[in-house]
Amino acid sequence: MSIQTAKRLATVEEYYFSKKLREVRALVASGKPILNMAIGSPDLDPPKEVVQAIQDAVIVDGAHKYQSYQGLPELRKAIAEFYKDKYKVLLNPENEILPLMGSKEGIMHISLAYLNEGDEVLVPNPGYPTYTSVTNLVGAKPIFYDLVEENGWEPDFHSLSKRDLSKVKIMWVNYPNMPTGASGNIEMFEKMVDFAKKHSILLVKDNPYSFILNDSPISILSIDGAKEVALELNSLSKTFNMAGWRVGMVSGSADKIEAILKVKSNMDSGMFQGIQRGAIAALRISDDWYNKMNAIYKERRALIWELATLLGCTYDKTAKGMFVWAKLPAGTDAIGFIDNILYQNDIFIAPGDIFGSNGKGYIRFSLCVTKENIREAIGRFKNEELRFTNNTVNQKS
Repeated sequence: MSIQTAKRLATVEEYYFSKKLREVRALVASGKPILNMAIGSPDLDPPKEVVQAIQDAVIVDGAHKYQSYQGLPELRKAIAEFYKDKYKVLLNPENEILPLMGSKEGIMHISLAYLNEGDEVLVPNPGYPTYTSVTNLVGAKPIFYDLVEENGWEPDFHSLSKRDLSKVKIMWVNYPNMPTGASGNIEMFEKMVDFAKKHSILLVKDNPYSFILNDSPISILSIDGAKEVALELNSLSKTFNMAGWRVGMVSGSADKIEAILKVKSNMDSGMFQGIQRGAIAALRISDDWYNKMNAIYKERRALIWELATLLGCTYDKTAKGMFVWAKLPAGTDAIGFIDNILYQNDIFIAPGDIFGSNGKGYIRFSLCVTKENIREAIGRFKNEELRFTNNTVNQKS
């Protein structure tokens, strides 16, 4: 007997990586030596202090009980201290911070808290696909705004202001940007806040890549008056190699946090205390951690640049974050290009198309790959080039 699914499922498709990774796993199972260079899942370990903190917390009395919907007071305090130290932003840990089970959860919670059916949402193109899928799932309408290389992958607020924005409720922004690596700057964030105030739009900045190959981390909440119109999502996944732990946070004015808590408190029963203790340890770690991680990513990035050059791509060496966004030679279809590489060279790279129409002609490399594996990928293409050259010589002779 078939039970009909909800109509909302017709508005979304299975997440690209969920579907594609099944294909990749099948190739691995068949014996193919696949190198996965597509996924931003940190392959390095969290700080030792973090692992020790969760181990210690497991045997504490009461550790396995339900936890507060708002998280431990000590965790909120650690987040407030982190924001003060790293972003020069003052947050009240009592009512301006809400820990989340990953910032991806926050996208849904914020959408449920603020969007009604028929509301419109400004979504970056290219951008994180979840902004679009969640908007569709709650019955709102995504309105895509262009990010293009010629404009430094920044919004064109002049063009945006000419559009009918009367139904727009939320604007998603993400800097350092995924997938492009554009860093953003104070001037751009000031324009964003002014734009949001002028049009009565809730501005939500997704900020998980602040500390990856980026010397100038910025919070939207550091802009004067931002708390009136802005929220910020952040995450421990990338910065501290804790993607599987599912720890994030949303910060903003007390009234906005209260609205999100109304949703969250009906969706879960609190985060495991041990994970919260680990998060506290991570947030209080010394700057040596960031320097160590970025030294590793810098070496990997240099090798990815070498690989991208070998594939005929161009890229921006000033880009930030955990990925290299590379432009293919003119006229190259990215999806066909990466599928050919997957099946011919056993290397999986993300096509830019999955991030929006402005991603066509681009590919995205992850830095969550060992130097040895990147060198292996480079070697595969160099060997292929050598075989092609030798075959050509043999044919001529």
